[in-house]
Amino acid sequence: MINIGKINKLKVVKQQGANVYLGNGLSGNVLLADRKLPANCEVGDTLDVFVYVDSEGHLAATTKKPLAQVGDIAWLKVVSLNYVGAFLDWGLPKDLLVPFSEQYHEMEVGRSYLVKVFLDEQNRIAATTKIDKLLSDESVDFEVGQKVSLIIADASDLGIKAIINNSHWGMLYQNELYQPVRKGQKLDGYIKQIREDRKIDLSLHQPGYGKVVSLTDSIIAKLKANNGELMLSDKSPPEAIYATFGVSKKVFKQAIGALYKQQLITIDKSGIKLVGK
Repeated sequence: MINIGKINKLKVVKQQGANVYLGNGLSGNVLLADRKLPANCEVGDTLDVFVYVDSEGHLAATTKKPLAQVGDIAWLKVVSLNYVGAFLDWGLPKDLLVPFSEQYHEMEVGRSYLVKVFLDEQNRIAATTKIDKLLSDESVDFEVGQKVSLIIADASDLGIKAIINNSHWGMLYQNELYQPVRKGQKLDGYIKQIREDRKIDLSLHQPGYGKVVSLTDSIIAKLKANNGELMLSDKSPPEAIYATFGVSKKVFKQAIGALYKQQLITIDKSGIKLVGK
């Protein structure tokens, strides 16, 4: 089966003049829209290609990778408008349409929006800004500590809403954010807590002692790279700690406390040192 709007692995089936056809032996052949095959590619080789429906309603493929595939949510910029809707730059020659019926508000050229890519009833690829109806507020299969993919969304009174794995809403609390984030930014995060109402709390750092263990390795590596000495301690300002290790002061204190108990470092007001240095 060939998946429209997705990256597919297809074999180069034949070449007729300037036209190259791809297939998987299960469905009909697909025309490669690229002007030529990649270097050293021949009939019988397999390519990773993005499959879409062209302006004539036929399946086509390209080795170019879009910024988002069907099912993905992405932060994309409007490059033009016409009587059918807004068109987004998604990294392919043919821009991505957001029909008027899929816009919460009239979109503007030059502005970027969070959109979800989908297939319409004619298997044409389109996008919608109406992502709220497509995302769930409640956890079903997530587990505390699970690593997830996040897309930063809107700010709220409590913090920053984020989209989890293109399917759910979660919350990053403002008082636990130790780094700047921007709308549309993609980054890894963790399920911090699933509340009684099934809403999901998030963290950008691994919950529990696991992140402390990971940090201790980073501290030792940093000490070794700085002749066994680092001008940071449990008395240092949180901003200095975050600038060096990207963690809160609380986590840093836990990590150096663990290293001190293992007699791997000494701690004084000026900083920390490797034992034996």
